[in-house]
Amino acid sequence: MALTSGEIARATVEIGERKAQLGGAQTLVLGILAGMYIALGALFYTIVTTAPAMGFGPTRLLGGLVFSLGLILVVIAGAELFTGNNLIIVATLAGRVSPGRLLRNWALVYLGNFIGSLLVVVLVWGSGVWRFSGAGVGSHMLEIAAAKATLPAVEAFTRAILCNMLVCLAVWMASGAKSVAGKILAIVFPITAFVAMGFEHSVANMYFIPMGLCLKGQVELQALAAEGLTWAGFFHNLGWVTLGNIVGGLLVGTLYFLVWLRLPSTNRATMPQSHE
Repeated sequence: MALTSGEIARATVEIGERKAQLGGAQTLVLGILAGMYIALGALFYTIVTTAPAMGFGPTRLLGGLVFSLGLILVVIAGAELFTGNNLIIVATLAGRVSPGRLLRNWALVYLGNFIGSLLVVVLVWGSGVWRFSGAGVGSHMLEIAAAKATLPAVEAFTRAILCNMLVCLAVWMASGAKSVAGKILAIVFPITAFVAMGFEHSVANMYFIPMGLCLKGQVELQALAAEGLTWAGFFHNLGWVTLGNIVGGLLVGTLYFLVWLRLPSTNRATMPQSHE
């Protein structure tokens, strides 16, 4: 049987404490792996949605489904993802992880995710995968990157909040499943939804936008308009999306903490004191 919501809240505290206690090198390497996994999911999405013939809605639905690969790999294989680790706030509010340890984890994981994403950009660029479908895949990569790099700040921020609400809910529900199949099922629907609805994920954008920037000068793609696709546009997007992801993650984590670990007096006695 799956865990109840209250049991998931307590499990999330324990998971957050374990994550915060990881060594710096472990955290960084696991962060690199997560960045690579999300980038592979993003590449899968790009290939599947290139030259769509099914129409807008079905194409985005299928794209979201295959993008779920990234978080499935993170959760099942084991890695540290910045957006999911926003849920460590539950352990911090419960007094089990200090704010300093929380921020240390976020910083190391974010850096690792960035490195991992860029590693996949280099590998994909070198592999020539972008030349698939008569360079149609590369064209689609440019289109995705340009659209994200030119997204207005308010839209990027609010889409990022909505995105990480769904990502954290996927991680939350996966924590309550006791089988691999159950964890995958818990992940697929929220992740498919956020991708299909066009929300913004900071780690995915660490791959999407640099991938487009790397292809911007390719002869086969020079005829494509990529105005606004610049490194400045990338960091503008990444900054707002990161902030929005944090807000979305804190919103989910804080409200569940209040419901299951703070408000009902019956739950408070089950939480041991911090040893930090």
